Amino acid sequence: MALIRHVPLAPKIDFISQRTLFLAFSTALVLGSLALFVFQGLNLGVDFRGGTLIEIRTNGPADLASLRSRLGSLGLGEVTLQEFGRPDDVLINVQRQKGDEAAQLAAVAKIKKELGDTVSEYRRAEFVGPKVGSELREAGALATGLALLGIAVYIWFRFEWHFALAALTALVHDVIATIGFFALTQVEFNLATLAAVLTIAGYSINDTVVIFDRVRETLRKFKKLAIFDLLNLSINSTLSRSLLTSLTTLIALIALSVFGGEVIRGFTLGLIWGITIGTYSSIGLAVPMLSFMNLRGGTTGKPEPAPEAASEAATAGKATP
Repeated sequence: MALIRHVPLAPKIDFISQRTLFLAFSTALVLGSLALFVFQGLNLGVDFRGGTLIEIRTNGPADLASLRSRLGSLGLGEVTLQEFGRPDDVLINVQRQKGDEAAQLAAVAKIKKELGDTVSEYRRAEFVGPKVGSELREAGALATGLALLGIAVYIWFRFEWHFALAALTALVHDVIATIGFFALTQVEFNLATLAAVLTIAGYSINDTVVIFDRVRETLRKFKKLAIFDLLNLSINSTLSRSLLTSLTTLIALIALSVFGGEVIRGFTLGLIWGITIGTYSSIGLAVPMLSFMNLRGGTTGKPEPAPEAASEAATAGKATP
């Protein structure tokens, strides 16, 4: 027998009565993420800050302290090292040298000469100029802003301004929380992780639209049902779909994170966090925000439910404001 048969299709969870708690948690999460971004900052990859990126494989487990000391004596400016998957894989970040491409190649030659037989293989070397990095930062911020604006316009066109405002608030919440995640963990923030942020926005709005569709449908069907009961009914009737979709996506992402290697590790970790927080924001932030808005053009108090709503309200569970 399928295990899904044991999952209630219409649970009776009173989400809306906890809306103040959800809003307090989301506010704290956003403020904490902003504080991390301002005071700790992101671990920008070479894509954004410019410089030289070299991936090496050493003979045996890498001694990062010794490598850092040896490379620091070369006078190349800021040099950072980190393990990159295996104990013998090391990622070297060197700040951009003054001069043209020849100066960057000279810095790489110095590193190769210094490391000598310590390295068994140079796996890749990438160069990004400061102008390119600056342009990528601006393009990334513009892409994120335009994506959020486009999504808000779409929601406004498909629903009403109440829904657009709630959806945009949830989206901004997800983006800021994801940036806070990268600032906290110091996972390298590069073009791949920026792509993860935009992917999270798309995934989150998809989940929100499904619940908003049910809210709109329920608003038309039960014109006298209290707003609090109506929103709870909408969330509960789509809850199993939201959770199961997120769970199956997370299983695939966890597998990618474990077996996909370090090159896509930041991308997959960002998506794992983003899908988790995006599912929460759709249920705990976007829909509860509607309870503060005048969806029907009248009071959002708690009148008696209409006779035709009684059976469905009883099934999904009635909430108290």
